[in-house]
Amino acid sequence: MPAEQRARPLALLRTERQRRVVVAVNRAAAAVGISPGHSLADARSLEPGLEVAEATPDADSALLGRIADWARRYSPCTAVDEPDGVVIDITGCAHLFGGEGALAADLTGRLRVAGFAARAAIAATPTAAWGIVRFADAEERRRERLDGLPLAALRLPAETVEALHALGLRRIGDLHAMPRAGLAARFGETLLQRYDQAFGRLDEPISPRRPVPAFRERLSFAEPIATPESIAGALRHLLRRLCAGLEAAGQGARRLRLDAHRIDQRVDDEPQGLTLGTSRPARDPAVLARLFAPLLERIEPGPGLETLTLAATGTEPLGAIQTGMDGEGSDAGLAELVDRLVLRLGDRAVLRLVPRESWLPERCVAPLPPGEPLPAPKPWPAGRPRPLRLLTPPEPVEAIAPLPDDPPLQFLWRGVRHRVRRADGPERIECEWWRPEGSLGLAVRDYYRVEDGDGRRFWLFRAGLYRPGESPRWFLHGFLG
Repeated sequence: MPAEQRARPLALLRTERQRRVVVAVNRAAAAVGISPGHSLADARSLEPGLEVAEATPDADSALLGRIADWARRYSPCTAVDEPDGVVIDITGCAHLFGGEGALAADLTGRLRVAGFAARAAIAATPTAAWGIVRFADAEERRRERLDGLPLAALRLPAETVEALHALGLRRIGDLHAMPRAGLAARFGETLLQRYDQAFGRLDEPISPRRPVPAFRERLSFAEPIATPESIAGALRHLLRRLCAGLEAAGQGARRLRLDAHRIDQRVDDEPQGLTLGTSRPARDPAVLARLFAPLLERIEPGPGLETLTLAATGTEPLGAIQTGMDGEGSDAGLAELVDRLVLRLGDRAVLRLVPRESWLPERCVAPLPPGEPLPAPKPWPAGRPRPLRLLTPPEPVEAIAPLPDDPPLQFLWRGVRHRVRRADGPERIECEWWRPEGSLGLAVRDYYRVEDGDGRRFWLFRAGLYRPGESPRWFLHGFLG
């Protein structure tokens, strides 16, 4: 927005009980006395030339969310503070930016370049930071002083602030000498809760927008990097540091995320992110680097990357690894092959079969992507030969068989007649009573293993119980080895 337009008084409005009410103003409007809560008529009486626009709270909230995600370059723990703020827990992160002051200056500088009016305050607690950034002058913000701030800086309800004013209490420091029991009895627990939170006597956890990974590494560059070789080298460095932390904790990575921040990245843009999943816990930097290699081609560095962050977003326990002559575990080669196939073909194209508790042949196994954890161990059914290949759905055949329970003498499938030389059965399988009977509409199946004159073996079943006057229905369900 041009400077001359920003200088004009502007108010955002919403409708409350058929009244147009001001919900936000710019500095020019505030300078003439207009503030949130004024009706449009009152605001126009103070400034006839007031410009107005409709408030868009949903869009504002979404923008705050994108800014909070962008701020993860400073810390993995960021959250939206409605209606106009973002809170960041920079514990253990400030030294990466040259200290708290340098971090705050970098953050507000980037926001201003992006066109936002931004103020930042650093304090020991979220409540203190909230009050300082909104009510403190430059000296109070620098020294993190709370005593001289108005009571509204504790995020108290307006009626509570007015009642405290009636007693002559106007500053946070005025509360120090007041008896706690009297304050609680007259104003409720909210006043003491906010007071204690501001001074760190009561915990005030931040609920981050995204889970904070326990294992995360960050690398900033004095000069932006853009070549594939430099990006790959930086990733290897991050992997060595991350895997060292995983080893110390006895953990292995199951899912990793690499975020690349460009120097021209917009504040409301997501960083470029790459996600890598592994079929089993892993912490070998060389193996993980090889798996990441084809993904790095997706990064578009543009004028250059200024920061890379690598996080293990999913981990599992992993003890000491027995290595071979090549430095890898005995199963590492197979695991890496599976992971490479998943990266190339997709996680739904590489599957493993695991037992599932069902007697129905089409339900007794389930496909599972290699990156998903195995369910509780279940034994494979024993003593019941099953074909390796099933027809889905079973195909109808014309069969001739003595009644009521003898195997077929011959059957016709896809226009070819097969004469049965050997047969075994029946094996009766009933559908689970809690499930629909399926497209066949029959709850009982009698299966037979048969061999024709050419030595081919088939798995047939008769659907339903034999009833006089009815012709049984036969189906081919699979092929035996």
